[in-house]
Amino acid sequence: MTYPPPPWNLSGHAVQTLHLIDTHRVRSRVPATLDIVEIWPGKTVGGVYLAEYGGDSILQYNELIVLGAIVRYGIEVGSWISHIYVDNPDSVEGGRGIWGLPKEMAEFTWEKGTRDRVRVSQGDRHLCSLDYNPNTFRLPLPFSIPNFSLLESELLLFPGKFKSNLGLVDATLQVPPESPFSELKLEQPGFSLSCEDLHLLAGQPKVVGEVVRERIFSHQ
Repeated sequence: MTYPPPPWNLSGHAVQTLHLIDTHRVRSRVPATLDIVEIWPGKTVGGVYLAEYGGDSILQYNELIVLGAIVRYGIEVGSWISHIYVDNPDSVEGGRGIWGLPKEMAEFTWEKGTRDRVRVSQGDRHLCSLDYNPNTFRLPLPFSIPNFSLLESELLLFPGKFKSNLGLVDATLQVPPESPFSELKLEQPGFSLSCEDLHLLAGQPKVVGEVVRERIFSHQ
């Protein structure tokens, strides 16, 4: 094992987009034992999270997380990560081995300018691009996001605890047809947040249930 044990403390910066997603588009990506929470008939909430972790992070890497839905199991409510990509093999192994997350390797390019831009690809396949206005008023806010995941037959729940300077930004997301998550139809974001001076704690998972293993990992 070359990856560190949980919890993982990560610091850097990130951008989060939020979208309304058609429930039927993400249903096949979510285990049947989880109920999809709809905030509007036929619509759940998802989005794209793009981050660059450096400095005193336990591992240094870039990350793309696709939040496919808000889900519920019993009284527990959290997010479901349908796709996740990083550029550090230790993060891939740790994400899969600790949290059961379907991490894959990808390449990330960050560009600074009048509008910042990040592009994510796997070889010749373009996964997504996001450009956004970095100039914004920000407030220091803590927040926490519970996350479900699946490790073999065990349904896990783990906390993602954030401290960051948050601000609304004007962002444009592009997801080409060849992207594995284009089926979610992540069009123009409802709104987007920049997270500067980000400190994230990915916590120890706990087992909350048992499920039959289903084919929900990203198509290769």
